[in-house]
Amino acid sequence: MSNDSSPGVLSEVVAAFRDHGLTAAITALIGGFLALIAAITRRAFTNEALLQRLDRELSAERQRLDAQRAEDRKVDADRLDRIETDIRAVRNMLFEAFQRGPPG
Repeated sequence: MSNDSSPGVLSEVVAAFRDHGLTAAITALIGGFLALIAAITRRAFTNEALLQRLDRELSAERQRLDAQRAEDRKVDADRLDRIETDIRAVRNMLFEAFQRGPPG
């Protein structure tokens, strides 16, 4: 599906053959295929670089999430320790109050 603004390799070969002969047509054909191979290679390396960059970003995001989870677990553990300490203090206070007996 080539348009008039950018003719394909085959139309260039036909035009070169018509205007300049067989040697120019072969040269145009080889040049067109080299350009096509270069474009495919460039795209493949660009996609590989993009995949590597995305992989690095994903790894960094996973590390960030793991660090955040570790921090959250630490905060939760500290909060639970404080709650347990408060519960023990209230239990001890109630135990001492019952040990003393009723006032009077």
